[in-house]
Amino acid sequence: MAEIFPFRAVRYDARRVALDSVLTQPYDKISAEMQERYAAASPYNFISIEKGKSFASDSAENNVYTRASRKLDEWLADGVLIQDAAPAIYAYFQDYKVAETNQRLERRGFIALGRLADYEERVVFRHEHTLTAPKADRLELLRQARAQTGQLFMLYDDPARRIDALLEETARQTPTAEVRDEYGVVHRLWVISDPATIQRITSAMADKKLVIADGHHRYETALAYRNECRAKDGRIDPDAPYEKAMWTCFNARQEGLTILPTHRVVRNLAGFSIAKFLQTASEYFDWYAYPFVAASEREETFAEFKHDLQRRGRAGHCIGVYAGNHAFYLLVLRNSAELERLLPDISPAQRQLDVVLLHRLLLHKCLGITAEKVKAETNVTYEREMDAAIGAVDLDAAQIAFLLDPVRVAQVMEIALAGDVMPQKSTDFYPKLLSGLCIYRM
Repeated sequence: MAEIFPFRAVRYDARRVALDSVLTQPYDKISAEMQERYAAASPYNFISIEKGKSFASDSAENNVYTRASRKLDEWLADGVLIQDAAPAIYAYFQDYKVAETNQRLERRGFIALGRLADYEERVVFRHEHTLTAPKADRLELLRQARAQTGQLFMLYDDPARRIDALLEETARQTPTAEVRDEYGVVHRLWVISDPATIQRITSAMADKKLVIADGHHRYETALAYRNECRAKDGRIDPDAPYEKAMWTCFNARQEGLTILPTHRVVRNLAGFSIAKFLQTASEYFDWYAYPFVAASEREETFAEFKHDLQRRGRAGHCIGVYAGNHAFYLLVLRNSAELERLLPDISPAQRQLDVVLLHRLLLHKCLGITAEKVKAETNVTYEREMDAAIGAVDLDAAQIAFLLDPVRVAQVMEIALAGDVMPQKSTDFYPKLLSGLCIYRM
């Protein structure tokens, strides 16, 4: 199913630059503040390539994309970036602290090239739809730089953990590169150039299906670029470099995978009241209040609420709510057997997702927020941190916050492999894969 290839990655020469001063988070996670901070960290920071600045004076000949291409050429010529001498697969481990806990995990995977396949071929599967603007941006960068700068985060299913065993054996050696990012995540890279080990990995992956965990826009951009190049060449050359993309692959069976929830914050609703909302929602959910009177009681109440949200979430369907008014609320689905009647147009697997129940029952049926309004972000915006979602209500920037448990990895795999998709921003795999760690130069 999946064709995996070693490649000669372009990487920073750690003898010339400190890796923690040049590598960045993925382009879609880089804020304006981060952009400035990265640019100030080093003249060789990858921000100049991954997400450079646009100017009013930009032209067809000199713009953010052409400047990125020139930087890549300059740094290669100067030896700041170097290309590995032999084709390799790269073991990539991330050691990180799980949010809001003291638990540390290690996510273990590898970076290689993978043959691009249309979704209809059922080799690579998506779990969410994409937006036009990010694809247009990444496509123009790909055209100009002729390089894949960001990593595609792919999941595969390997219950026997054959590939994990090979990676763990490699990791007994000193890493080729090691860096701690701004979130305290330690990234380690090992070069696997031994032909026998490479063959064992590629053979073990041959029967796998791949699910895109993160990077749907980059994957579809790579497909679009491939199709452009095919049309230009007037033929399909399976060995052409644009037929492949840089994949970072992780076994879905490992303990090191973490998905964070993305909470929903709602505003601009005419005539909203929490009492009216709870009354309407009670058609589908039982609700429980967690009141507090004084500010000194809030922290203890919040801790109890979060504990119950997680506990009940493991046993069934529940959604947290905060609308100010000195109380948190927990909404627990009354009867999951009713979901087939209430949501007949979606798959059984989708009906098991709290985020789907939130969108279809609470946002749409109870608050009148349609899918079109959600897409336009007329009423709904998103927060990764629960405290930020609650804070938006406290600051009167929102009327109500919906607080979610994370989606499970097995649910993502099941829905994607069935050819289905989830609502936008249903998953937030943490930590992110660093940009600039490995570059695929075509």
